[in-house]
Amino acid sequence: MTSRKFRSEIIREGVVRTTTRSFLYALGEDDDDLERPHVAVVHTGGEMSPCNTTLRDQAMHAKTGIYAGGGTPHECPVVSVSDGLSVAHSGMRFSLISRELIADSVEATVRGHQWDGVFAVGGCDKNLPGLMMGMVRCNAPGVFLYGGSALPGHLAGRDINIVDTYEMIGRVLAEEATEQELEDMARACLPTAGSCAGQYTANTMGMVSEALGLALLGSSMIPAVYAARAPMARKAGKTLMKAVLNGGPLPRDIVTREALENACAVVAATGGSTNAPLHLPAIANEAGVRFDLDDVAAVLARTPLIADLKPGGRFLAKDVFHIGGAPVILKALLDGGHLHGDCMTVTGRTLAEELASVCPPDGDVVRGCASPLATSGGVTVLKGNLAPDGALLKTAGLKKLEHRGPARVFESEEACLAAVREMTYAPGDVIVIRNEGPRGGPGMREMLGITALLYGQGMGERVALITDGRFSGATRGMCIGYVSPEAANDGPIGLIRDGDIIAIDARDGVSTLKVELDDAELDARRASPRAVAAQPKGGLLEKYAATVGPANKGAVTHSGNVVWEMDP
Repeated sequence: MTSRKFRSEIIREGVVRTTTRSFLYALGEDDDDLERPHVAVVHTGGEMSPCNTTLRDQAMHAKTGIYAGGGTPHECPVVSVSDGLSVAHSGMRFSLISRELIADSVEATVRGHQWDGVFAVGGCDKNLPGLMMGMVRCNAPGVFLYGGSALPGHLAGRDINIVDTYEMIGRVLAEEATEQELEDMARACLPTAGSCAGQYTANTMGMVSEALGLALLGSSMIPAVYAARAPMARKAGKTLMKAVLNGGPLPRDIVTREALENACAVVAATGGSTNAPLHLPAIANEAGVRFDLDDVAAVLARTPLIADLKPGGRFLAKDVFHIGGAPVILKALLDGGHLHGDCMTVTGRTLAEELASVCPPDGDVVRGCASPLATSGGVTVLKGNLAPDGALLKTAGLKKLEHRGPARVFESEEACLAAVREMTYAPGDVIVIRNEGPRGGPGMREMLGITALLYGQGMGERVALITDGRFSGATRGMCIGYVSPEAANDGPIGLIRDGDIIAIDARDGVSTLKVELDDAELDARRASPRAVAAQPKGGLLEKYAATVGPANKGAVTHSGNVVWEMDP
């Protein structure tokens, strides 16, 4: 054991801590266990969704590694909200909010109990950034482990996943498929535990955890049900204990501006989720690094798309695993000059050192940077008089990058969903959904239900959709979200009227989102009172709406860079 001082000594040393030792004895610890560093094993396991069901088992393997490495682990479960079960109804208001609850929960358990380190295990979209935010906020030695994706289903001779079922609903409503075909797909599309199988938010943020340096390389793309997850969890636990015993590296040594740019690069290279540019500024905020949507945009524009992944491409997370995992993508980016190789990782080695022996890309699932699928990333930031602070569009797989048409305005997701179900919209329309931002929602709901219906109805690229709300990482088509400022913050999206002409241009070097109105007309409309949809009052939603910031800065709820000094 090391002679260095640990935070946890305050909960177990001296006469006045006698009763605290009683609590530790009651946990089944002996004197040797008490003298070790005490480590939080934070996980979002439970039966909220298939994303969460394997996480406690993985956390138990991590505990084994932590104990073998000289620590005393403490299981600390935290809250989780399933995007899959909250989609397309009012429950989705709590999805993004759960990111803050998770980060707050990590802080509460780590600071409240004076734990010496944090091992975090998460699956499902908001678990990953929430846990990483909490780790960085506490700045105790920490390791992150993504719980892994589900395997694809198989139907009619092809692999399918949950997004195929979402889009099949649209086909049924368009009378292009039967309800029995939909039911058959529903039963087949998700055959195992794990997060959604494509390069949606969970898998995107899993790769981000490796690119940031908070997770062991090769950990994120192991499918949730593969036996390889157990030894990976144990290895990660032992790695954490080296950091605890050595006093670092600490999360804020790892999460630097350069590491955040690396994370943006892997999002761009894989056509990842549009939620990632929302989560990365939030993680940066915890580290005290100023990093907003403009910083994200710069990296997205200069990074090539090299991975052919769904929803825009052909392959799934398990295909990435079988060619060597996320390190293959990271090594290709490093060799192409698109990563900062000198960034620190949880192992105490640099990213370049960790990638030195990684094999080259296979050329099919992942290409080299010399022969990319596109010269810029698969996610684009648009700006213009409709989104002065930016908006996001996933361009990976889009057949056209321009659209111009009349606005069809809806004041809420429910109002738009009703129109889409009845197909009371026209090709060429620009569907506008407002009052769904972080503050205006409140909660910034994602619109996967609507976007999947549009695609299933064959209208995914024949109409455009614009919202100050979010999209799922599974969304595809001309769907632009995260419009900033949001309507509730007097953003121009709140001034749009039915019939206004909106022009979208996502071509390289252009990236604009404009309404064809002059400044005088916008100013005149701004001066007129506008009816705003009533917000839910009371409880968590009220507290969130009162504290949340704008989407382009990560929709965060505190000022960042919390300082936590060891108690004397």
